[in-house]
Amino acid sequence: MNAEGTDTETDWEYQPLRLPPGVTRWSAATQLSIHAEFSGWELSRVLLYADGTRKIWLRRRRTTPGVPGLLT
Repeated sequence: MNAEGTDTETDWEYQPLRLPPGVTRWSAATQLSIHAEFSGWELSRVLLYADGTRKIWLRRRRTTPGVPGLLT
């Protein structure tokens, strides 16, 4: 967050995904749930194309890097 308490684009990192047309909605939701649960991603945007392809953007807050070699 910036000084005004609002998010900026630099507070987030993004990961684009593309799911092929044969992937069911249920399967897509399951895959996204796994990304959310184990990697901290959340859904940012979804585009559904006429051929059934889905383009998905996941986002998560950037974390400050720790000291290299230090296990926490």
